[in-house]
Order: sequence, then C-alpha cells, then structure tokens
Amino acid sequence: MVRKQHSTQQLSFEGSLGDELQARLDLPSGPIRATAIFAHCFTCSKDIFAARQIASGLAARGFAVLRFDFTGLGTSEGDFVDTNFSSNIADLVRASDMLREAIAGPSLLVGHSLGGAAVLTAAADIPEAEAVATIGAPSDASHVQHNFSCHLDEIRESGKADVSLAGRPFTIKKQFLEDLERHSLTERVATMKKALMVLHSPLDETVGIDNASEIFLAAKHPKSFVSLDTADHLLTGKEDAIYAAEVIAAWASRFVKAAGEPEEDIPEGALVAETGLGKFQNHVRIGHYRLIADEPTSVGGLDSGPSPYDYLATALGACTTMTLRMYADLKKLPVDHIATEVCHSKIHGDDCAACTADEIESKANSKGRIDHFERFITLEGDLTEEQKQALLRIADNCPVHQTLEHGSKVVTKLVE
Repeated sequence: MVRKQHSTQQLSFEGSLGDELQARLDLPSGPIRATAIFAHCFTCSKDIFAARQIASGLAARGFAVLRFDFTGLGTSEGDFVDTNFSSNIADLVRASDMLREAIAGPSLLVGHSLGGAAVLTAAADIPEAEAVATIGAPSDASHVQHNFSCHLDEIRESGKADVSLAGRPFTIKKQFLEDLERHSLTERVATMKKALMVLHSPLDETVGIDNASEIFLAAKHPKSFVSLDTADHLLTGKEDAIYAAEVIAAWASRFVKAAGEPEEDIPEGALVAETGLGKFQNHVRIGHYRLIADEPTSVGGLDSGPSPYDYLATALGACTTMTLRMYADLKKLPVDHIATEVCHSKIHGDDCAACTADEIESKANSKGRIDHFERFITLEGDLTEEQKQALLRIADNCPVHQTLEHGSKVVTKLVE
C-alpha cells in the first residue's frame, strides 16, 4: 500500500481572549523529526495557499506543523475588532502550549508577513524554539497600517473605522493602532537569541525588501537571507511556496531539536505513549530514536505511521537480513545485497499449508486463526543454488524468528 505523503488533523484550543481557535496539524507519514508552528499573514487564515503548501512541504520532510487561525479570523471564534498585535502574540504562545502537550514544544517558528513579525516577537516566550523563519515580514509591526492608511485619521478621531481589506470588511479600533506602535520589533530581534532565516522577494510590493534588510541587520548570528526572486507577497506561485518549504526545512535541520522528551530522560526500553491526536496515534521513543505508531484510516486511525503489526513485520525482516549478512560475511559468500519483505496476515489454521497439526493446535486462537508471517528474501550476488539454500536455512535462525516461533513470556506491571 502506498501511504499518503502526510496526514492532517483538525484541532482546536482556547485563544488568549478566551475564544476557541481552529487549527490544523500536518503530520509526516514517517517519524516526527521536529515540531513547528506556522503563523499566517494579516487578515489571512491557516488555509491560504502559502500556508497549506509550506506546511505540506515541511511535513514531507519530517516536521509536524501546526497552523491556526488567529482570534476572529478564518474559522476561529472571536471578533477581529477586539484583537491586536499583542493578542496575536499571546495566541501564538497558547498554540505552542497546546503543541507541547500533544507532541513537543515547537522548535521551529515560521511566520508570513505580519505573522512573521509575530513569531519574531513571540520567539523569546517559547523556550523550545531554536529557529525562526520569516517570509515577507515587516520590520515594524505598524507597517500594516498602510493597508488602511486613508482611514487613519478617522480611526484616531472617532475611535474606529470600517475598512476593506482584501475585499472583506473589517472594523479597526484605535487600540489596534496604539498597540502596534508599542512594539519595537528590531529590539526583540536583537535580543531573540534564536537562529534566524529571512526570506523575502525583491519584487514584494506589499512589504518592501528594505524590511528584510532591517530585520537581518538587527539580528545576531546565526542568521541567513534567502531571496525569493520573482515571488509575490502571498507566495501564490506553487513553485515559490515549495521552494520556501525546502529551504526552511534544510536550514532548520541544523538548529532544531528532535521532537520528544529531553535527551536525559532516555527510556530503558521502548516507550510508547498516546499523542492525543486521533484515536490511535502514539509517539514511540527507543533510545535516541523517535517514531510514530498508528492505524489505517479504515479502522479509525490517521494513517500517520506504521501499525503495531507493521513494526512486528519490520523486526522480523530486519533481523532476517542482519542474520543473513553475518552468515554471508562469516562464510565469505559473494552476497552483494540482501532484502527481506515480510507480509503478515491472520489465516484459518486449516489453510496453513506449512503448519503441522500440532502447530495449528498450539498457535490457533479461539477462532481457529493463527498469525501467518511470510518472508520474501532477495539475494544478489554470484551465488550457487547450494549457497542460496544454505542462506535460506540460516534465515530460520534469526533471533526474532525464533521468538515468534517459540513464543515468549510477557510480564505486565502497573506504574504508580
């Protein structure tokens, strides 16, 4: 079966003003490499093209990406008129709290336009954040005033004004302007102490390229600048959004920490715990390695990772290949490459041609079915038929094979 490139889970959490905010969590199909938050542009939503493309691109590279609608925007509750830049920052911190409880706090923050200014400001309040990437971000939060510049006098004199932004009506209050003016973005950038990547198009007519220069100059190293060439401000070109995702993922890999518990808390065995996402998704920790276990969507899962039986088949396949390699090297056999495919199914005992009557009686469950593993071994090299058969016999000596064949004792204890 070909798995989807990634899956998306719908979530919600309480925003800074007490309203329910709607979110999407884009999950990689394999292990979660790290977690990230994407903050959308002014009056946009989590579902705009750039947000979807970048979240998808990062998920394809192992990032679990949370994108959400700020209070009063998209499908989130609340009234936009009551929000401001400070509430956006607080919403970001709330989103980080939710992601921390579900998987791990975000080690990467990505912000588009005013969302970029928001992640730069909020970064210091998110302890797990190691890297921040901005796309078309202004160097001053009050830059957004140009979107309704002809109404500024009315807002200051009357306390509010109805404006049209991107073809939609919004009410802007005086407190929104005053809050914007209280924030000094370059000061926050200078003391952020996070790795920074500034992505900007030199042809951006909404937020000029000079904003990127001011952010970059204010930041301390490590910092990077990437030109988005002919991209527009909203990254409506698919190739531009994909390129941004690829560059951010590659750059962030140098700085972000893997999702999961701190390194000092490495479990002795395999630690498997629910993520709280979907019905069956579990986060797996084995030493320094982190994986995801799940079930297919056909049985109510998210299909975001291998099933428990997939992992069991993987263990048998890996052990078989390793055992054959050890034997081939010991006997100096000309084996160039070994591959083992394992298929698992539950069949009725009477249909198992390879089973003896005693095996059927001892291994069959209450419904008369037994777990049936079938191995398909590929051996590449200048081997004789006798050598191939010898290797096939050795496959049965694989320790995992022996465990499955002979059974084992499982002792269960309750942890207080």
